[in-house]
Amino acid sequence: MQVKDLFVSAPGKAILHGEHAVVHGKVALAVSLNLRTYLWLKGTSAGNVCINLPNIDTFLCWDLSELKQLVPYSCAKREEVKRLDADLVRRLREFVGVTDGNLDTCNMATLTFLYIYLSVFGSGELPSLTLTVWSELPTGAGLGSSAAYSVCLSAALLCASGTIPAPLKEWDHTARWCQEDLERINSWAFQGEMIIHGNPSGVDNAVGTWGGMLRFLAGKIIPLSRVPLLRILLTNTKVPRSTKVLVARVKDQINKFPSIMNPVLDSVDAISCNCEKVLSEMTCEPITGEHYNILEELIDINQHHLNVMGVGHPSLDTLCRVTLTRGLHSKLTGAGGGGCGITLLRPETDSSVVQTTMQDMKDCGFDCWETSIGGAGVQQHSALSVKEEVLEILNRY
Repeated sequence: MQVKDLFVSAPGKAILHGEHAVVHGKVALAVSLNLRTYLWLKGTSAGNVCINLPNIDTFLCWDLSELKQLVPYSCAKREEVKRLDADLVRRLREFVGVTDGNLDTCNMATLTFLYIYLSVFGSGELPSLTLTVWSELPTGAGLGSSAAYSVCLSAALLCASGTIPAPLKEWDHTARWCQEDLERINSWAFQGEMIIHGNPSGVDNAVGTWGGMLRFLAGKIIPLSRVPLLRILLTNTKVPRSTKVLVARVKDQINKFPSIMNPVLDSVDAISCNCEKVLSEMTCEPITGEHYNILEELIDINQHHLNVMGVGHPSLDTLCRVTLTRGLHSKLTGAGGGGCGITLLRPETDSSVVQTTMQDMKDCGFDCWETSIGGAGVQQHSALSVKEEVLEILNRY
């Protein structure tokens, strides 16, 4: 079975508002980041399957005969996702050599690829191919890097198997799949996220699939059809944190001081709803300075609330203080306790201010990128539309 070459990409994600409050039934807004993961699938006749993940220094190859033994003959090609096949996961863990619960990034990425590859193609003819993935997203920073990887894998392998059509026409540079195909991609990507995270919310893979902004409330994910593209600085303080510990800390605060903390959660909910309203207005009427004033005020208020919840960190205080000296407004994004923060850039913010602020961040020992939020979800590319520097990296393998 010969498969056609294709390029796909998917965005990372950031939480704009609603961190931690979302765990307690409040609204959260998740947005796509214009930092993307790129995948190049090449059909080969080598009789093997190779995966190259240069971000995590992982380069693996298997003979097709090895992989065929992992799929029971009863396993038909699975076009629809029912639930995670625990038996296949167990056999893959044995095959990869992972028997305990402690999976490193390399093993998780490998298991996810093999699971989706073998499930999508089933016990039919397995194709010989090489798959190379390169990401602009840092791993383990709460920016949806694993979900972007799972979304890219799902889109590429579903296309290669003929389960969904490739949307790119000869004259296109980029193309998106139809709603039905996106739902299928998202379902498979969620399977990948379950392998990696155990019990994911589904937000990260949904953002990677649809892009733009999603409203998340009580387990229900609603993509918002139109949102403005906003420029931001994304800063990684590089301070490690445990989401599990931070979620437990907030819960303890709520149990200890319910009359204080519940109004804080209600306020965060109102911030998310106000932000959604402003962003919606910005897509259907002329954008004014007042829109940005409100967005900045909401960022400041939410950051104070997150500190009240106990998920701030001195590194994040530094980020907010330093950017404010440049007239810019910042908040943490994600779990807090270190990790990442976002800084809103107004349209009129001079490039010299942006460059100086980025240097300030680097002087603090942080990583900093200028990017945007609200961009496209998973898409197929022509080789011409892939960034030159990304294409150069993909071509090395």
